[in-house]
Amino acid sequence: MQDYQPRMLSTYALTLFRHNAEVNGETVKVDFWDTAGQERFNSMHPAYYHQAHACIICFDVTRKQTYKNLPQWIKELREYRSKIPTICIANKVDVDRAVMGKEFAFPKKHGMPFYFCSAADGTNVVAAFEDAIAQATEYAANPPEDDFVDQVMNLLKEDTGLPAVSLSSEGSAGAMAGASSAGAAAAGDQQERPVSASDGQ
Repeated sequence: MQDYQPRMLSTYALTLFRHNAEVNGETVKVDFWDTAGQERFNSMHPAYYHQAHACIICFDVTRKQTYKNLPQWIKELREYRSKIPTICIANKVDVDRAVMGKEFAFPKKHGMPFYFCSAADGTNVVAAFEDAIAQATEYAANPPEDDFVDQVMNLLKEDTGLPAVSLSSEGSAGAMAGASSAGAAAAGDQQERPVSASDGQ
């Protein structure tokens, strides 16, 4: 993420971004999936959740409704991926820095790491995504025994070479689109292990 370039793009049904990261000395190819937050795209979300190993859920500090929508986002996510690590981002803090002094109950209630970010000036974007990548990689390497989706995906990966790790991220704060869309793969001992990520806004 050292080469992060601030950008503000409109969010369509899906935006993809690939990033090469290093986690514990291994190269990890990360594919971020930025899923759209608009209602007309809701039916598409489950397809991206199924391969996710972590999620970034975003809200726009300048639009109260996006914060109010977080319970619906997390409910939808947990229907498909009940145990993946989830990070919460308050986006657009560059508009009003005073918001960084506020407490938000939602991430605390759900035990989520919480970041104040700005896609416009890059505030905390790198830190949040490095955290998400690390958690996704750890989850993919050590999934819970009752994670049926991961068991199936790992069997398919062995036969077809599909990605081993997926990161799902969703949010309501459209401006994170360029920064938060990505999926990943890790390479260790000359073997690539892909990691994927989805970010809905």
